[in-house]
Amino acid sequence: MGKKKVAKESNEKVLKESAGVDNAVAEVKQSGKLRVEKGKVFIQASLNNTIMTVTDEKGNTVAWLSAGSLGFNGPKKATPFAGSKVAEAIAEKVKKSGPIKIDVLVRGIGKGRDSAVRSLAAKGFEILSIKDVTPVPHNGPKPRKVRRI
Repeated sequence: MGKKKVAKESNEKVLKESAGVDNAVAEVKQSGKLRVEKGKVFIQASLNNTIMTVTDEKGNTVAWLSAGSLGFNGPKKATPFAGSKVAEAIAEKVKKSGPIKIDVLVRGIGKGRDSAVRSLAAKGFEILSIKDVTPVPHNGPKPRKVRRI
């Protein structure tokens, strides 16, 4: 096993890379200043967690948060208290740039769905509509055969 060769980068290449990073940072700062007036809030309340995503009208994600990312773990993630805390945290996150007029789309059968919607209303969002978009099977697949013992 011989020694590994260390490739020396030219100064021009390093300058080009740093300029690219500066441009990316500038784009992020500009997108943060963009004000979104109307948007959608997706609440996914499963039996294990509550996840909220805020988007603009086109569907581009503005912010998202889950009960697990706030520090709740185990069965505490699916509680109504965790759902309300997620809604409060998402309201703080999108306070400057996020939408004020929102359409709420709720998916799932978790316990945090009602408290999340109430917390959004209490935080000053103007709720235009609330839809339940939980997927419901129309007949679905054939059930398993009966177990015989």
